[in-house]
Amino acid sequence: MRSSWLIALLVLIAAIVPVASFSGYHLFQLTMVVVYAIAILGLAILTGINGQISLGHGAFYAIGAYTTAILMASWDVPYWVTLPISAVVCAGVGFLVGLPALRLGGLYLALTTFALAVAIPQVLKHKAFETWTGGVQGLVIDKPEAPFDLPLTSDQWLYLFALFVGVIMYILAVNLTQGRIGRAMRAVRDHAVAAEAMGINLAMLKTRTFAVSALYTGVAGSLGAIAVAFVAPDSFSVFLSITFFVGLVAGGAASIGGTIVGAIFIEFVPNLADKVSKAAPGAVYGVILIGMMFLMPKGAGGFLADLWKKLVQGGAR
Repeated sequence: MRSSWLIALLVLIAAIVPVASFSGYHLFQLTMVVVYAIAILGLAILTGINGQISLGHGAFYAIGAYTTAILMASWDVPYWVTLPISAVVCAGVGFLVGLPALRLGGLYLALTTFALAVAIPQVLKHKAFETWTGGVQGLVIDKPEAPFDLPLTSDQWLYLFALFVGVIMYILAVNLTQGRIGRAMRAVRDHAVAAEAMGINLAMLKTRTFAVSALYTGVAGSLGAIAVAFVAPDSFSVFLSITFFVGLVAGGAASIGGTIVGAIFIEFVPNLADKVSKAAPGAVYGVILIGMMFLMPKGAGGFLADLWKKLVQGGAR
């Protein structure tokens, strides 16, 4: 009960303090942290909880972003209505992509999803879809204003809206992973043969997990498109998928809370590396990442969990 109140208090502080004191640019950065956290959360459910490796989640992010952009630009659909539509579309695509997971595993599945991430930007540029996607030029959408004449700027409102969606997605993820389905996911990850012997339907569980993971990343893509107000194929290169995977590892693959740390890492560390060295920011970024993995092999989430256990045990003594 105390933990629930503490989490609620932290969320309230996270909502009030930035809105009251941060500039528009910094609010945009925090909005993208929330967006990336939701995307990495989807990857954590698939890889960290269920044990399926994906290097192509940038593709689902792109599908969610383009679904929102097309609906807003072509049919004037309200931005908040596009989120559940993107979720359904990405869940369907994720279910279909998850079918190869029934026969593939490990590095083979990783390469299959990697191929998807490579293909999606080229598909978005194709002439057959140019009328909808805008081709190479992409699509520009209007950044939404605060509703009900609230005294908030666009950046302030988008941050609060993204935070609201993020809280809902995290609550759903915690309920999913801590319940019966979550235990089944972990059983498949740890020992698939034993899980199947205990009556778990591996085929259905794997494809549904892939669908849920894609749903999360698709919702993140929709929020990202709304925040940036622009989508283009080159914005969703294969490097985006690698970035999500880096955030997953940095935060802790099986840690739900660690996904927030992973999102902070991929949003701010590249900027920090660029400030340290204009000539070789990639080298600085790599050194920081290696150092983090050396000091926290379980990721930030695992490190904080171990630290919390030590503090609790020390307090109990």
